[in-house]
Amino acid sequence: MSSLMPNLYVFLLATFLGFEVIRRVSPLLHTPLMSLTNAISAISLVGSIVVLGSQKDSLSTILGAVAVTASTINVISGFLITDRMLRMFKKRKTDDASRSH
Repeated sequence: MSSLMPNLYVFLLATFLGFEVIRRVSPLLHTPLMSLTNAISAISLVGSIVVLGSQKDSLSTILGAVAVTASTINVISGFLITDRMLRMFKKRKTDDASRSH
């Protein structure tokens, strides 16, 4: 338990810095940022699978399972949001243009 406090400090610092970085991003860069965020989420998914697979004690197994679930939800929803954002930039086929021919 002696390494819990330094790890907690790193987690809180990373959370604060991540929030500050993302908050200041221009709206034009949100799609590239989402793809980068998806990559980082995939890395956290792999890390959480490693933690879950190590099964050192019951607490790490439970936290690993929670992390795998949260990371999986994050990766899937990130891809769905990115796909939705990219579909907004595609040209729509209008029914009026096809009827006039």
